[in-house]
Amino acid sequence: MPRAKLEMGFQIRHFPGMPLRVYADTSVFGGVFDAEFEEPSRKFFEQVRSGSFQLVISDTTQAEVLPAPEMVRQWWDEFLPFADYVDVSPMSIALQEAYLKAGVVTPKREADALHVAVATVQRCRVIVSWSFQHIVHFDKIPLRTA
Repeated sequence: MPRAKLEMGFQIRHFPGMPLRVYADTSVFGGVFDAEFEEPSRKFFEQVRSGSFQLVISDTTQAEVLPAPEMVRQWWDEFLPFADYVDVSPMSIALQEAYLKAGVVTPKREADALHVAVATVQRCRVIVSWSFQHIVHFDKIPLRTA
């Protein structure tokens, strides 16, 4: 089966001719204007613009972008035409609650659990975030995918 190569060297299986569905959280939009994350953020958005990735964003992401600096909000607006904008569904909320109940994510990080749940329900193959260090642990991945 064909694979898409991400800049970081990961390979993800997907169907030919179909862009990879990728959920991006707020940190990626802000990362464009952060010295530490500027280069990978801009590369990601170049791939969205070229059609390599189907950007998936949610109303949760939008709620987090609204209080961000103007330049971040403008970047968000620039990429809305490239995005599949999805609402938080009851299924996403139920999955978020299951993650919290199972201890995959602490209550302090319930917003992050919602991002992961939305991405899962929307069948995104990848989640791009610069702030999910507490989620990207090999011992937790089976708990989210079970």
